[in-house]
Amino acid sequence: MPARNQKNIRLLIAAGMFALPVALPAQTNKPAVAPQPAHHAMEPGGRWQVHDPRRPQPQIVTPGATFSQGAPAPSDAEVLFDGKGLGKWQTDKGENAAWRTQDDYVETKSHGGGIRTRGRWADFQLHVEWSTPNPPVGTGQGRGNSGILINNMYEIQVLDSYKSEVYPDGQAGAVYGQSPPLVNASKPPGEWQTYDILFESPRWNGKGELVKKAVVTVLHNGVVVQNRCELVGGTDGINSAVPYYSTSKYPPPHPPEVFIELQDHPGPDRFRNIWIRSLHLAENL
Repeated sequence: MPARNQKNIRLLIAAGMFALPVALPAQTNKPAVAPQPAHHAMEPGGRWQVHDPRRPQPQIVTPGATFSQGAPAPSDAEVLFDGKGLGKWQTDKGENAAWRTQDDYVETKSHGGGIRTRGRWADFQLHVEWSTPNPPVGTGQGRGNSGILINNMYEIQVLDSYKSEVYPDGQAGAVYGQSPPLVNASKPPGEWQTYDILFESPRWNGKGELVKKAVVTVLHNGVVVQNRCELVGGTDGINSAVPYYSTSKYPPPHPPEVFIELQDHPGPDRFRNIWIRSLHLAENL
């Protein structure tokens, strides 16, 4: 999650929700070290506050040496990045992506804005490999911070969580602000890590009523860290629909086809071997 200052937080809270049909505008960066205001909203279960540092830390699990590192894309997948350019990516303004590529990876550009796919998919399997800086810089949310954003609404956190404690719903493998990972399966900084993400888009009926919540399953380095997790809404702080530290809620209805975005941050983090394939769930109902 990238850095955000207090002035922007106040502006975001004042701004409220913008009823945009597909993707809400990104906000400025979150604080690298999250403050702990007294007005934290409660998570839906009513037991913990959003980003509560008192929440129990997930058990640490050492993942296998390899799982899907370097996994070739299946025959029905679309390769989004294989080290040969960013033609399938763009900025949030539709301009060509300008992150630095080297060898087989792309590196985040500090404060240069995220990059998102030109294509969109409903109900998909996504493979992403990523690494955080070595030696590590900073602590907590300031250490190797990035994220996998879905439609600029829902986020799977990317963070250096190896021997680095942070509030559980903000560590690597978390559905940010909602669901801590079942375990901490992080590898040391500088090592390549994998996310294999299965995402089912939310659905609304013709009356604009939510009839199916978004569902996500995440394997981090081959270890299940989210098991068919039902999202309670959008991620707080990444757009104007859900201000930072507030309880998640769903945005206005949007099509099931969504884009993938990689967040920028001062890291820099690296990404490689990114591919996606449709699950065609709607066709099999």
